[in-house]
Amino acid sequence: MNERISELVNILNKASSAYEAGSPIIIDLEYDALYDELLGLEAKTGIVLDNSPTQKVGHEVVSSLEKVRHSAPLLSLDKTKDVAKLQSFLSLGQGILSWKLDGLTIVLKYADGKLVQALTRGNGEIGEDVTHNGRFFRNVPKKIDYKGELSIRGEAVIGFAEFERINGEIDGEKYKNPRNLCAGTIRQLNSRISASRNVDFFAFAVLASDLEYAKKTEQLEFLSGLGFAVAEHKLVAENNVDEAVNAFKHAVEGLNYATDGLVLTYDDIEFSESLGATSKFPKDSIAFKWADEMAQTRLIDVLWNTSRTGLINPIAIFKNVEIEGTNVERASLHNLSIVESLELGIDDEISVYKANMIIPQIAENFTRSGGIKPPENCPVCNAQTHIKDENGVKTLHCTNPNCKARVVRTIVHYISRDAANIDGFSIQTVEKFLELGFLENFSDIYKIGEYEEQITNLRGFGEKSFANLIAAIEKSKDIALPNFIYGLGIDNVGLSGAKALCRNFSNDFNAIRNAEPPEFAAIDGFGDIIAASIYEYFQNPENNRIVDIALANLRITKTDVAEHRQNTAIAGKTFVITGDLQHFKNRKELTDHIEAAGGKVAGSVSKKTDYLINNDTTSTSSKNKKAEELGVKIINEQDFLQL
Repeated sequence: MNERISELVNILNKASSAYEAGSPIIIDLEYDALYDELLGLEAKTGIVLDNSPTQKVGHEVVSSLEKVRHSAPLLSLDKTKDVAKLQSFLSLGQGILSWKLDGLTIVLKYADGKLVQALTRGNGEIGEDVTHNGRFFRNVPKKIDYKGELSIRGEAVIGFAEFERINGEIDGEKYKNPRNLCAGTIRQLNSRISASRNVDFFAFAVLASDLEYAKKTEQLEFLSGLGFAVAEHKLVAENNVDEAVNAFKHAVEGLNYATDGLVLTYDDIEFSESLGATSKFPKDSIAFKWADEMAQTRLIDVLWNTSRTGLINPIAIFKNVEIEGTNVERASLHNLSIVESLELGIDDEISVYKANMIIPQIAENFTRSGGIKPPENCPVCNAQTHIKDENGVKTLHCTNPNCKARVVRTIVHYISRDAANIDGFSIQTVEKFLELGFLENFSDIYKIGEYEEQITNLRGFGEKSFANLIAAIEKSKDIALPNFIYGLGIDNVGLSGAKALCRNFSNDFNAIRNAEPPEFAAIDGFGDIIAASIYEYFQNPENNRIVDIALANLRITKTDVAEHRQNTAIAGKTFVITGDLQHFKNRKELTDHIEAAGGKVAGSVSKKTDYLINNDTTSTSSKNKKAEELGVKIINEQDFLQL
């Protein structure tokens, strides 16, 4: 029994670390079951190890941000899936039922009406100082009409739409869910990255203030009056909490934010404080997790999908079942560790659910035949695969840099709008040309003209289609250096990163590909990971060979950064754009114009802002007010063009 306790502690601690890093090794249901088993064994034996997760308030702080001790511990909540337990809880008094948003818990501190500190929850006792990023939360007031000291606890979240937008702009490994994206964003050392992402904050508790209230609902009304977004909540009692739970459940599908349940807390503040807390949980609050709708089905297969980076992702295919009103027949298994932990095999009887009523997951494998093994060869190119084990998380990779799946996605990326921008190339056309030997890499695009006869005789093609394709390729030969670098598909380097490279290396491409990692890491917004990606890309002789062939066919357009910095009023200046545009098609076009002239574009007004561009210069918008407070000049598009 002692050995089992030690084993459970090790498994759960490793799973917690992997989850925090964004690479889960077991599913939530399995974690909960193991956690409950550990609790039972500890109660039965009286043996509790020092590193037991039942004794920890939260995960360890592992970032390099400044550590700050909370004025009082931020405890986690006890949990239940039983509405009857909520009813029993409310037998002592009225409560507030609200969303349990799945983001990052944050404490905001105000003094003399100004935001002075933002802290993560960290391990509950020591948090991380993220004030530099907290000031950029989209809906957080930087100044409030209250001069006393105020400390607020809430949840920082990123909505589903914003999650999809940001993931779509990432060339390397994507964020797995909004929670991981939010945590990674808030922990950025460079606030510019946070400012470019729409992080929202929802307050749900006043931790400290100079005002005395009898009810928590009164505190929430007070916060709402100061301009804070307050978590949606309902005042409930023992006789109606079940109706409130059902109302929240039906609203999940339309919610823009991830939620993993509800939170119930007593409304009476004096009564709450009188209850105290255990070493881990406060006694005045409890979390309610959805009783997931389960469906039993049969595993048909596990597909292995090769990505552009060579990562091979496992996907479970099972007999179609209906869950939460929709038909489901597949679920991501995330990585090899998940496959192994579930001991999956063909025809195994499995149960499936939707995590947070949204994302299909395998809950349990009743058969556990363990027949599914990772392929020894890539399912696309048949090259040998390689298993990487990083911090206990196993992932499968294709070792062939010329794998068709990787090549197709690399070429499709190169011809995309923000790269070479070649019309007439669909992924089906790329696949067909690869199959026929017309293409082997993106540089071969520029010799497609050699295959005129073969292409014009292809079904679906003709002389006109071929002529349009050649014209689009010819047009693409005039390409700005940042777009070309972005088109190379270097891991973790998006279009803004490519522009930063060009600015910092004065548009000298050879200087970029011959630079050392420290030179890249020193660029504002970069770091060791991006630096390593760029360096490793140009250390590959085959990459350089393909790049040189492409360059021989291109007419690279450059912006002389040094000249602009000396001779324009834009270079080195920081702009913020808001409102409708008239001269420029959209904000992207205006942003490109500013960056081409050596300027910078930020997402919000600060002391470092030089100009706010708004055609309605007399607007009472928050950005105009902020600019006026800070003495930032507000200009319209015509003023900008005169610069």
